[in-house]
Amino acid sequence: MFYFGGLFGVLTLGLWLFCLVDVITTNDGDTRNLPKIGWLLIVLFFPLVGSIVWLVAGRPERASARPRSYERDMPGFPEYDRPGRFAATDAESDAEFLRRCRERAEEQRRKARESREDT
Repeated sequence: MFYFGGLFGVLTLGLWLFCLVDVITTNDGDTRNLPKIGWLLIVLFFPLVGSIVWLVAGRPERASARPRSYERDMPGFPEYDRPGRFAATDAESDAEFLRRCRERAEEQRRKARESREDT
């Protein structure tokens, strides 16, 4: 019987420490139903019940899907599917667009050369 009580205590301590660290490392706006400080106090003062309630009602639903510090979020739209992105419907309008880009680049280069010669 003592072994069962000791095992239960160790499991409770492990659960409590996990939940305490989880509450502390969770972002302020991600907690559900209570502010972060409220969850911290509940888990701190009621180790077993507070830990279970945190896991059921307070932990963010996307906690496991959150990217780590060295990872980046995927954009909502890949560049080629971005709403409002210009896509030429025919080759002539695409050629016209490229011609205007070249003309604008040449104009900018000409202005840069003139400004260098003036100084």
